[in-house]
Amino acid sequence: MDSHELYNLGHLYEAAAAHYQATGKRNLLDIALKTADLLTRTFGPGKQSIWPGHEITEMGLVKLYRVTGNENYLNLAKFMLDMRGPDGDRGAGRTYNQSHKKVVEQTEAVGHAVRATYLYSGVADVAALTGDAAYLKAIDAIWENLVTKKLYITGGIGASGSGEAFGRDYELPNMTAYNETCAAVGNDYWNYRLFLLHGDARYIDVMERTLYNGLISGVSLDGKSFFYPNPLESNGQHQRSPWFGVACCPGNITRFMASAPGYVYAQRGDALYVNLFVGSSAGVKLDNGRSVKLIQETRYPWDGAVKMTVNPDKNGKFTINVRIPGWARNEVTPGGLYRFLDKADEPVAIKVNGGAVPIQIDRGYVSLTRNWKRGDVIELMLPMPIRRVAAAEAVTADRGRVALQRGPIVYCAEWPDNPGGHVRNLILPDAAKLTAEFKPDLLNGVTIIKSRATALAYDEHGKVVKSEQDFMAIPYYSWANRGRGEMIVWLPNTEASARPRPFPTIAINSKVSVSVPRPRLNPGRINDGEEPSSSSDSSSYFDWWPAKGATEWVEYSFGKTATVSQCEVYWFDDTGRGEVRAPASWRILYKVGDEWRPVENIEPYGVDKDRYNRTAFKPVTTSALRLEVTMQQNWSAGIQEWKVK
Repeated sequence: MDSHELYNLGHLYEAAAAHYQATGKRNLLDIALKTADLLTRTFGPGKQSIWPGHEITEMGLVKLYRVTGNENYLNLAKFMLDMRGPDGDRGAGRTYNQSHKKVVEQTEAVGHAVRATYLYSGVADVAALTGDAAYLKAIDAIWENLVTKKLYITGGIGASGSGEAFGRDYELPNMTAYNETCAAVGNDYWNYRLFLLHGDARYIDVMERTLYNGLISGVSLDGKSFFYPNPLESNGQHQRSPWFGVACCPGNITRFMASAPGYVYAQRGDALYVNLFVGSSAGVKLDNGRSVKLIQETRYPWDGAVKMTVNPDKNGKFTINVRIPGWARNEVTPGGLYRFLDKADEPVAIKVNGGAVPIQIDRGYVSLTRNWKRGDVIELMLPMPIRRVAAAEAVTADRGRVALQRGPIVYCAEWPDNPGGHVRNLILPDAAKLTAEFKPDLLNGVTIIKSRATALAYDEHGKVVKSEQDFMAIPYYSWANRGRGEMIVWLPNTEASARPRPFPTIAINSKVSVSVPRPRLNPGRINDGEEPSSSSDSSSYFDWWPAKGATEWVEYSFGKTATVSQCEVYWFDDTGRGEVRAPASWRILYKVGDEWRPVENIEPYGVDKDRYNRTAFKPVTTSALRLEVTMQQNWSAGIQEWKVK
């Protein structure tokens, strides 16, 4: 059931429906309908049973139903959803593809995050069109679990790289956060559908957070390279790629961005909803036959001033619901997973034709009901102070840390903007004043945050040395556009949660090279001074995967000769997740001229996990050391950290 034939058809159906709606041409649609008709003839009640291992077919079939009115497509989508789950023919099912329970019995966001959001979007589609109360109950419960326990501050979802999946409740690591770009796209699809079901702005709040932060971070500013995962911290190991072997993320970004104008407004009956604030013009038809053209003028998200000119085709009474974002109402995310550490004093303001309107919010909207005439103007002012954000205490990764947000934008500190090129050793005190400044020539034009921070570093005696320095943060979405380096979203605000820079030892100052011509991972991780919590710690390591059973090496070039007599190696081992194990054996060699010679070790070469394996050897004077690894048969090998004395 994990084959991708149905998944591919689902994307075909979505593309065919979009192409037909955009052009009026049926050439692609007719091809899609032929395959959909084959599915409806083959599968369904009284026929063969089926459900897709990788969901999206359900969404695609609903799109075809909306375009054609053919109920066979809607019925097949519901049949596939109803058939999903364990039974005697297909075994117990798996959380990985959300088949562990029947859809109507699920209450928690689990498994592969992209598959999940496509499933949940399909459930929301079918619930909206059929009124199935059990579907609605399930999808609401899953959403509550997500936003209260599994949502990143950037709107990203899917904490674990193992299975590209949701983690446990409150499991939201930063360095190893997966947050696949496709999952962000799926999260927005799902939240928009829930808004259409419930008419509540909290779903648009989540959608906007994801859109402005964890979704567009998936593509570089020049549009030429892409992220698969979108972590919230980096030690320089992350860099966008021009392409992938499985290139779902680039295509998902392009199709989503093309659809973005469709999320700005919505309409129900004689009411119009203003959901997103974008400089634009749009025409909307209401159910009473009236057409309304709206023109938005705004610099949002850098500025909270929004001017909307209303031009109905004829004067008359109708309602315009203007969204007041959660962040402007002192709510970071629905459900309280995150909270602002201060309260914004300046209120939101709305004027119509220059006259103030009372702010009475219902489900996130201010309803403006009046006899509208051509040229009427709505002015919305959303104050945008810089806010410090804290996570719930249950999120252990973010304890003793704060994130910065201004308007809908989440910020990060990145290496090019801060002295010394380091940001992961900084403390941002709660008392530090934060100021905003628009930089038109930086990163295609962004508002930055400036302050003063405290940098921490160990001296040669192991004592922490503090120094005050300038601090600057940029929008998270714009990071990694100026080369590899450090980045951090959640900044320590106390020394207890800070990470001082390691003292520059001979290993840390060494140039690293490896036997692999183009390593998959940055080999500089093995001398970055990061202390691993265990061999399975995936925050900062190097491995030779997919090579297995081979002999490989990594070298330290000192730059000048030095006398050394001891090495310590902490092995990487991802048992339970991957194919890397502690090696079968290893040895140290030192360079003499152009020749490599083995050292005379006086302690054995250990291969224990979860600790440093120390070997001492007779002192050698050299300009370089080589660590040679022989892997276990059928397994790869990797290193967390390599120290030299």
